[in-house]
Amino acid sequence: MSPSRDLQAVVLAAGLGTRLARSLPKSQTLLRDGRTIMRQQLDNLRSALGPAVRVTVVVGHQATVIMQAHPDVRFAYNELFDATNTSKSLLRALETSPPGGVLWMNGDVVFDPRALRHVQPWLERDETFVCVNTEAVGDEEVKYTVDAAGYVCELSKTVRDGLGEAVGINYVSAADKAVLVEELRACDRTDYFERALETAIARRGMRVLPVDVSMFDVVEVDFEDDLARADRIPAGHLRLD
Repeated sequence: MSPSRDLQAVVLAAGLGTRLARSLPKSQTLLRDGRTIMRQQLDNLRSALGPAVRVTVVVGHQATVIMQAHPDVRFAYNELFDATNTSKSLLRALETSPPGGVLWMNGDVVFDPRALRHVQPWLERDETFVCVNTEAVGDEEVKYTVDAAGYVCELSKTVRDGLGEAVGINYVSAADKAVLVEELRACDRTDYFERALETAIARRGMRVLPVDVSMFDVVEVDFEDDLARADRIPAGHLRLD
């Protein structure tokens, strides 16, 4: 069964990406296979969700570079890209999106395309979720805990005794989108979007499922060693180590 035709995808690519120390925006970093990080994301989205899936890229830093490289998508502009974090970039995308659920990802995520095929049952049921890796719990990563029913209750970098890491691929249902928009508006400008998910859970009773994608390679590229790990991901194949 294929995802709903109302499904939209968003890539958050407005940030400065200073930690990788490249002249181009991080999303335009070349991978070993000759594609940029963003091109593999777009290829993966269209492979899993269909060639007609609507994709919006939120730009800011060196916006023209990204727009010229990817004329086949829509764009939203975060003009405060140098003073805000991902909560405000996601807000800009959701405020300008048509009705329907939204699958979004950080603009520096390199992943096995089968991760998106794995989450299609949740997309079809229009259930809000975050993709997680239960095999790693890094101190600097966004971690999570769950309640007695198995839904996310904490989601931040400061979570103690986390059950795993959020990997940067997420979905908000059509029914939950308005609530998430309100919580994103209430976020501080330096907050990550996970803060809005956490407050929506705590204050509004929103249910967010953790969907385990540990069996697939997913790498957020912040540093050179991350890029080396990303370059080892064979497209469409499980990791061998």
